[in-house]
Amino acid sequence: MSEHSFVDGQPGLGVATLDRGLLYGDGLFETVLFVDGVAPLWSRHCTRLEADAARLGICAPPRDQLAATAQRACAGLARAAVRITLTRGVGERGYALPQAPRSTWIVTASAAPTLPADWYRRGIPIRCCSLRLAAQPRLAGIKHLNRLEQVLARAEWQDPAVAEGLLADAAGNVISATAANLFIVCNTQLLTPALEECGVAGVARAEVMARRDVKIVRLTWNEVMQADEVFLTSSLRGILPVSRIDAQAFTPGPVTRALQDEWRGLGLLEPVHG
Repeated sequence: MSEHSFVDGQPGLGVATLDRGLLYGDGLFETVLFVDGVAPLWSRHCTRLEADAARLGICAPPRDQLAATAQRACAGLARAAVRITLTRGVGERGYALPQAPRSTWIVTASAAPTLPADWYRRGIPIRCCSLRLAAQPRLAGIKHLNRLEQVLARAEWQDPAVAEGLLADAAGNVISATAANLFIVCNTQLLTPALEECGVAGVARAEVMARRDVKIVRLTWNEVMQADEVFLTSSLRGILPVSRIDAQAFTPGPVTRALQDEWRGLGLLEPVHG
């Protein structure tokens, strides 16, 4: 897999072993899809990065420097997955914040994943995970560097036919997939889970909410299983219909299909094969 890496805007530099992002997960990240050098959701990614960095008290790099570095990183890739990682940088030993923090920002690019065409036409089978997401309102919505819950949830299955897993919180509210946000359609109403306690407020989720009347609610497993349509959103994979959750079957419906068409109109064509 070809990859180009930049640290603080400079190519080929390593990250300090005492960087707080490595030691404590003290940072956040964005994963941006570039198509022929263009990122249709770039503004949303930058806005979230800056907002989340402000919540954590980390200084974000200027947008123009970030954009120029991202362009350099994805050069030569028709469809690039560009990851922007922002950490608090190197600090003294221990959890106390550095007295004079200097953030580190890392930009890497690689070829965006290619998915089966049937995933978009017929939908994907997913499962319910046993792991429960912990509540932490101070971090809710932020795409921070600590993804251990998602790592452990993804380790629950090895079947390559299962594309994703759904996660709930300790109270039993369905929150998201391991690497995507969740939407359901019930009686023509588009719903998505509330993320006040945990979960990541995705960029693709925000784009859907800007285009549709979406109601943010606390979703139970029963409500999800009785939905008319179920689909997942992510910045790299776009709009993915769900064809099955465990033994419960679903059919991609008109809301999902219309959003897929709009995604294509943005230039975010699905990376498919087959």
